[in-house]
Amino acid sequence: MSIKSEVEAANAAYAADFGEKASLTLPPARGFLILTCMDARLDPAKYAGLAEGDAHVVRNAGGRATDDAIRSLVISHKLLGTREWFVVQHTDCGMLYFDDATMGDLLAGSLETAELTPRGFENASSPGGSAEGRYIKWHTIADQQRAVIEDVTRIRRHPLVDPVVPIYGYVYDVKTGRLNEIVAASQAGQPLR
Repeated sequence: MSIKSEVEAANAAYAADFGEKASLTLPPARGFLILTCMDARLDPAKYAGLAEGDAHVVRNAGGRATDDAIRSLVISHKLLGTREWFVVQHTDCGMLYFDDATMGDLLAGSLETAELTPRGFENASSPGGSAEGRYIKWHTIADQQRAVIEDVTRIRRHPLVDPVVPIYGYVYDVKTGRLNEIVAASQAGQPLR
């Protein structure tokens, strides 16, 4: 059963009371950006106290500093004036439960949804998939804190990132709702001038 009609009904109710939101400006009012995971348990508006129009939020699997994420960060600063960036990964992230080889094998076996079992992700059936998944870097996470440090460092060292933008690193705890700063990541993200 599709959720399409529920989404459309929710949007109609939202649009009916849109009001002053129509006058929000293109640049984010509070001048910052959050790079975080796409996990449905994370609500950046709630954990960071955001209202519509306050900040940019870039989401991908794992909240990783991929080329496309960095593209969005650079646009956010260069064209829309963000002055601070937060990299927020989280505990119990699905990206901790597999590696590139596993994902490649899963996709080669089936394109259907895999199941998370006590042994990790497994295909429920193997009707055949595509070996193309073996050629993609999935940006999985073996060590959560190290991943945050690496991502902040990668952003900081990127030649298109303005060296004056501070970058902070955090791990959001899905059991408590707390943002826990990874001090070494935030130190790596300090402005260079």
